[in-house]
Amino acid sequence: MRMTAAVSAEQIVLSYGTKVALAESSFLIPKGGVTAVIGPNGSGKSTLLSAIAGLIEPTEGRLVVDVAPRRLSYVLQSTKVNDVLPVTVREVVAMGRFAVVGPFRRLGDDDQAAIDLAMMRMGIEDLAASHLTELSGGQRQRTFVAQGIAQDHDILLLDEPLTGIDLITAQAIDEAIHEESSEGCTVIMTTHDLSEARIADHVVLLSGQVVASGEPGEVLTESNLVEAYGPSLLHVEKGRVFLDDPAHSPVGGAHSHRDRSIHTESDPEDLHG
Repeated sequence: MRMTAAVSAEQIVLSYGTKVALAESSFLIPKGGVTAVIGPNGSGKSTLLSAIAGLIEPTEGRLVVDVAPRRLSYVLQSTKVNDVLPVTVREVVAMGRFAVVGPFRRLGDDDQAAIDLAMMRMGIEDLAASHLTELSGGQRQRTFVAQGIAQDHDILLLDEPLTGIDLITAQAIDEAIHEESSEGCTVIMTTHDLSEARIADHVVLLSGQVVASGEPGEVLTESNLVEAYGPSLLHVEKGRVFLDDPAHSPVGGAHSHRDRSIHTESDPEDLHG
Protein backbone atom coordinates (compact mmCIF):
# COMPACT_ATOMS: atom_id res chain seq x y z
CA MET A 1 0.00 0.00 0.00
CA ARG A 2 1.33 3.43 -0.99
CA MET A 3 2.43 5.65 1.91
CA THR A 4 0.68 9.00 2.33
CA ALA A 5 3.55 11.35 3.08
CA ALA A 6 3.39 14.27 5.48
CA VAL A 7 6.95 15.20 4.47
CA SER A 8 8.85 14.20 1.35
CA ALA A 9 12.42 15.11 0.45
CA GLU A 10 14.19 14.59 -2.86
CA GLN A 11 17.97 15.01 -2.83
CA ILE A 12 17.86 17.89 -0.35
CA VAL A 13 20.97 19.57 1.01
CA LEU A 14 20.70 21.76 4.11
CA SER A 15 23.42 24.31 4.78
CA TYR A 16 24.34 27.27 6.96
CA GLY A 17 26.36 29.48 4.66
CA THR A 18 29.14 27.32 3.28
CA LYS A 19 28.77 24.66 5.99
CA VAL A 20 26.69 21.65 4.97
CA ALA A 21 24.60 20.39 7.89
CA LEU A 22 22.80 17.65 5.96
CA ALA A 23 24.29 16.23 2.76
CA GLU A 24 22.16 15.12 -0.19
CA SER A 25 19.31 12.99 1.17
CA SER A 26 15.93 11.64 0.09
CA PHE A 27 13.25 10.27 2.40
CA LEU A 28 9.54 10.18 3.24
CA ILE A 29 7.84 10.73 6.59
CA PRO A 30 4.35 9.18 6.73
CA LYS A 31 1.25 11.09 7.67
CA GLY A 32 0.04 10.20 11.18
CA GLY A 33 1.87 8.28 13.88
CA VAL A 34 5.19 9.11 15.54
CA THR A 35 8.40 9.52 13.56
CA ALA A 36 11.68 9.50 15.50
CA VAL A 37 14.66 11.33 14.00
CA ILE A 38 17.78 9.86 15.58
CA GLY A 39 21.52 10.19 15.16
CA PRO A 40 24.69 11.26 16.96
CA ASN A 41 25.29 14.81 18.15
CA GLY A 42 25.80 17.10 15.16
CA SER A 43 24.16 14.69 12.72
CA GLY A 44 21.62 17.24 11.45
CA LYS A 45 18.55 16.38 13.57
CA SER A 46 17.63 19.91 14.67
CA THR A 47 18.54 21.30 11.24
CA LEU A 48 16.11 18.88 9.60
CA LEU A 49 13.32 19.95 11.97
CA SER A 50 14.05 23.60 11.17
CA ALA A 51 13.77 22.85 7.46
CA ILE A 52 10.46 21.02 7.92
CA ALA A 53 9.23 24.00 9.95
CA GLY A 54 10.16 26.32 7.07
CA LEU A 55 12.81 28.20 9.05
CA ILE A 56 15.55 27.31 6.56
CA GLU A 57 15.33 26.48 2.87
CA PRO A 58 17.21 23.60 1.21
CA THR A 59 20.20 24.80 -0.76
CA GLU A 60 19.56 21.94 -3.16
CA GLY A 61 16.73 19.52 -3.84
CA ARG A 62 13.04 19.62 -3.02
CA LEU A 63 11.33 19.43 0.38
CA VAL A 64 7.52 19.20 0.49
CA VAL A 65 5.53 19.50 3.73
CA ASP A 66 1.90 18.54 3.20
CA VAL A 67 0.29 21.12 5.52
CA ALA A 68 -0.14 24.89 5.53
CA PRO A 69 2.59 26.59 7.61
CA ARG A 70 0.07 27.76 10.22
CA ARG A 71 -0.99 24.11 10.78
CA LEU A 72 2.53 23.12 11.82
CA SER A 73 3.62 23.51 15.44
CA TYR A 74 7.34 23.51 16.36
CA VAL A 75 8.52 23.03 19.96
CA LEU A 76 12.18 23.86 20.54
CA GLN A 77 14.18 22.43 23.41
CA SER A 78 13.57 24.67 26.42
CA THR A 79 17.35 25.15 26.68
CA LYS A 80 17.26 26.97 23.31
CA VAL A 81 14.68 29.52 24.48
CA ASN A 82 15.44 32.69 26.45
CA ASP A 83 14.07 31.77 29.88
CA VAL A 84 14.41 35.28 31.32
CA LEU A 85 11.69 36.82 29.17
CA PRO A 86 9.30 38.85 31.38
CA VAL A 87 6.29 36.67 30.62
CA THR A 88 4.16 34.29 32.65
CA VAL A 89 3.57 30.62 31.92
CA ARG A 90 0.04 31.32 30.68
CA GLU A 91 1.32 34.07 28.38
CA VAL A 92 3.89 31.67 26.90
CA VAL A 93 1.23 29.02 26.26
CA ALA A 94 -1.10 31.67 24.80
CA MET A 95 1.52 32.48 22.15
CA GLY A 96 0.61 29.15 20.57
CA ARG A 97 -2.70 30.71 19.50
CA PHE A 98 -1.04 33.52 17.52
CA ALA A 99 -0.81 31.27 14.45
CA VAL A 100 -4.62 31.12 14.52
CA VAL A 101 -5.65 34.66 15.46
CA GLY A 102 -2.52 36.66 14.62
CA PRO A 103 -0.38 38.57 17.13
CA PHE A 104 -2.61 41.67 17.40
CA ARG A 105 -6.12 40.26 17.85
CA ARG A 106 -7.77 39.49 21.17
CA LEU A 107 -8.03 35.85 22.16
CA GLY A 108 -11.58 34.54 22.18
CA ASP A 109 -13.31 31.90 24.27
CA ASP A 110 -12.15 29.10 21.97
CA ASP A 111 -8.55 30.28 22.31
CA GLN A 112 -8.79 30.45 26.09
CA ALA A 113 -10.27 26.95 26.16
CA ALA A 114 -7.39 25.62 24.02
CA ILE A 115 -4.88 27.25 26.37
CA ASP A 116 -6.62 25.78 29.44
CA LEU A 117 -6.66 22.30 27.90
CA ALA A 118 -2.98 22.42 26.90
CA MET A 119 -1.97 23.54 30.39
CA MET A 120 -4.08 20.81 31.96
CA ARG A 121 -2.53 18.14 29.75
CA MET A 122 0.93 19.29 30.80
CA GLY A 123 -0.03 19.63 34.47
CA ILE A 124 1.00 23.28 34.74
CA GLU A 125 -2.32 24.95 35.68
CA ASP A 126 -0.93 25.93 39.08
CA LEU A 127 2.02 27.65 37.39
CA ALA A 128 -0.11 29.98 35.25
CA ALA A 129 1.05 33.19 36.95
CA SER A 130 4.67 32.09 37.42
CA HIS A 131 7.45 33.63 35.36
CA LEU A 132 9.91 31.52 33.36
CA THR A 133 12.71 32.49 35.73
CA GLU A 134 10.86 30.73 38.56
CA LEU A 135 10.54 27.40 36.78
CA SER A 136 12.64 24.25 36.87
CA GLY A 137 13.96 22.83 33.60
CA GLY A 138 11.17 20.26 33.47
CA GLN A 139 8.50 22.89 34.13
CA ARG A 140 9.89 25.05 31.33
CA GLN A 141 9.82 22.08 28.97
CA ARG A 142 6.19 21.34 29.85
CA THR A 143 5.34 25.01 29.30
CA PHE A 144 6.77 25.05 25.78
CA VAL A 145 5.16 21.72 24.87
CA ALA A 146 1.85 23.17 26.11
CA GLN A 147 2.42 26.15 23.82
CA GLY A 148 2.93 23.76 20.91
CA ILE A 149 -0.19 21.71 21.51
CA ALA A 150 -2.31 24.82 22.18
CA GLN A 151 -1.80 25.77 18.54
CA ASP A 152 -4.19 24.21 16.01
CA HIS A 153 -1.92 21.83 14.10
CA ASP A 154 -1.65 18.76 11.90
CA ILE A 155 2.10 18.28 12.38
CA LEU A 156 3.84 18.60 15.75
CA LEU A 157 7.63 18.96 15.72
CA LEU A 158 9.46 18.27 18.99
CA ASP A 159 13.22 18.81 19.38
CA GLU A 160 14.51 16.24 21.91
CA PRO A 161 11.49 16.65 24.21
CA LEU A 162 12.54 13.87 26.58
CA THR A 163 16.18 14.83 27.17
CA GLY A 164 17.43 15.66 30.67
CA ILE A 165 14.02 16.06 32.32
CA ASP A 166 12.31 14.80 35.46
CA LEU A 167 9.98 11.81 35.57
CA ILE A 168 6.75 13.85 35.91
CA THR A 169 7.65 15.93 32.85
CA ALA A 170 8.64 12.85 30.85
CA GLN A 171 5.36 11.10 31.64
CA ALA A 172 3.30 14.17 30.71
CA ILE A 173 5.12 14.69 27.40
CA ASP A 174 5.13 10.99 26.54
CA GLU A 175 1.38 10.83 27.15
CA ALA A 176 0.80 13.96 25.05
CA ILE A 177 2.81 12.51 22.16
CA HIS A 178 0.66 9.39 22.07
CA GLU A 179 -2.56 11.38 22.45
CA GLU A 180 -1.57 13.59 19.53
CA SER A 181 -0.79 10.56 17.41
CA SER A 182 -4.06 8.81 18.31
CA GLU A 183 -5.96 11.94 17.22
CA GLY A 184 -4.40 11.81 13.74
CA CYS A 185 -1.59 14.32 14.24
CA THR A 186 1.79 13.60 12.68
CA VAL A 187 4.41 13.81 15.44
CA ILE A 188 8.06 14.20 14.40
CA MET A 189 10.52 14.18 17.29
CA THR A 190 14.28 14.17 17.50
CA THR A 191 15.84 11.85 20.05
CA HIS A 192 19.21 10.41 21.03
CA ASP A 193 17.59 7.38 22.68
CA LEU A 194 17.57 4.11 20.74
CA SER A 195 14.72 2.70 22.81
CA GLU A 196 12.56 5.75 22.05
CA ALA A 197 13.21 5.29 18.35
CA ARG A 198 12.55 1.57 18.62
CA ILE A 199 8.91 2.12 19.67
CA ALA A 200 8.17 4.85 17.11
CA ASP A 201 6.10 4.11 14.02
CA HIS A 202 8.79 5.40 11.66
CA VAL A 203 12.48 6.24 12.04
CA VAL A 204 14.85 8.54 10.16
CA LEU A 205 18.49 7.74 11.02
CA LEU A 206 20.97 10.57 10.38
CA SER A 207 24.70 10.99 10.31
CA GLY A 208 25.28 14.15 8.33
CA GLN A 209 22.86 12.71 5.79
CA VAL A 210 20.02 10.20 5.90
CA VAL A 211 21.50 6.75 6.51
CA ALA A 212 18.13 4.97 6.48
CA SER A 213 14.42 5.76 6.73
CA GLY A 214 11.53 3.39 7.37
CA GLU A 215 10.02 1.19 10.03
CA PRO A 216 12.18 0.76 13.16
CA GLY A 217 13.00 -2.85 12.36
CA GLU A 218 14.30 -1.91 8.93
CA VAL A 219 16.32 1.09 10.10
CA LEU A 220 17.76 0.17 13.50
CA THR A 221 19.96 -2.66 12.30
CA GLU A 222 23.49 -3.17 13.52
CA SER A 223 24.99 -2.27 10.14
CA ASN A 224 22.98 0.97 9.86
CA LEU A 225 23.83 1.98 13.43
CA VAL A 226 27.55 1.33 12.88
CA GLU A 227 27.39 3.50 9.75
CA ALA A 228 25.67 6.31 11.67
CA TYR A 229 27.54 6.23 14.97
CA GLY A 230 30.78 4.46 14.13
CA PRO A 231 32.17 1.46 16.01
CA SER A 232 33.66 3.60 18.79
CA LEU A 233 30.21 4.71 20.03
CA LEU A 234 28.37 1.48 19.35
CA HIS A 235 28.68 -1.58 21.58
CA VAL A 236 27.06 -4.96 21.00
CA GLU A 237 26.70 -7.32 23.95
CA LYS A 238 24.71 -10.54 23.75
CA GLY A 239 22.56 -9.31 20.90
CA ARG A 240 21.87 -5.90 22.47
CA VAL A 241 23.12 -2.61 21.07
CA PHE A 242 24.28 0.16 23.43
CA LEU A 243 25.31 3.69 22.50
CA ASP A 244 28.10 5.53 24.26
CA ASP A 245 27.54 9.09 23.04
CA PRO A 246 29.29 11.53 25.44
CA ALA A 247 27.20 14.41 24.05
CA HIS A 248 24.11 12.78 25.51
CA SER A 249 25.29 11.32 28.76
CA PRO A 250 22.60 10.81 31.42
CA VAL A 251 22.18 13.81 33.70
CA GLY A 252 22.39 13.19 37.43
CA GLY A 253 18.91 13.17 38.99
CA ALA A 254 17.20 13.47 35.62
CA HIS A 255 14.72 11.17 34.03
CA SER A 256 16.02 8.00 32.37
CA HIS A 257 13.00 7.09 30.27
CA ARG A 258 13.85 3.57 29.21
CA ASP A 259 16.75 1.15 28.96
CA ARG A 260 18.92 2.97 26.41
CA SER A 261 19.64 -0.13 24.36
CA ILE A 262 17.79 -2.28 21.87
CA HIS A 263 17.91 -5.90 20.87
CA THR A 264 19.14 -6.42 17.34
CA GLU A 265 19.75 -9.35 15.09
CA SER A 266 21.41 -9.58 11.71
CA ASP A 267 18.00 -10.20 10.14
CA PRO A 268 15.94 -6.94 10.30
CA GLU A 269 12.72 -8.95 10.48
CA ASP A 270 13.69 -10.12 13.96
CA LEU A 271 13.49 -6.53 15.24
CA HIS A 272 9.71 -6.45 14.81
CA GLY A 273 9.10 -8.77 17.73
